[in-house]
Amino acid sequence: MELKQLNMEEFLTFLKRHQMKATTQRVAVHQAMLQLGHASADMVASYIEEYSNTKVTIASVYNILSDLASCGVYGRRTSANNKMYFDLSYNDHIHFYDSVNHSFRDIESDEVLNELTTRLRKKKFKGYSIDSIEIHIVGHPTKKKYVGLLSTQKSTKPRRKVLRKDKTE
Repeated sequence: MELKQLNMEEFLTFLKRHQMKATTQRVAVHQAMLQLGHASADMVASYIEEYSNTKVTIASVYNILSDLASCGVYGRRTSANNKMYFDLSYNDHIHFYDSVNHSFRDIESDEVLNELTTRLRKKKFKGYSIDSIEIHIVGHPTKKKYVGLLSTQKSTKPRRKVLRKDKTE
């Protein structure tokens, strides 16, 4: 299953369809989320401050992210340190959570998710209906070199190709 995300064109169409203005702040927040994937409001605000001319406070970023998550544009994830992270992928999928670096990574495992979803939807929870199924696998780095690195999360900086010289030269 492919992770569902709104590209910028789809995002602008979504805003128009829901009679929401495409403010420079909303657009900047979504541009940041397209680069970051999983991010907290302060991570998004830092990204905007570094890579955009848009002025926006962390509180405004949080409100924009929360409003858009309530509309289904983003998912919400709470980390072990009780920080709210927003997820660019809004469909059901599995997450790996790094409990040391407090970062999320998407795990694509259609077979596991489909099997579990099928089984749980057949199960009766008296007085309840299942709205969604969220699976979080929690782990920690086993090697010191991974502690403190956000190696499983997209960087706050845009991706750049790194050219390395051949050691034989």
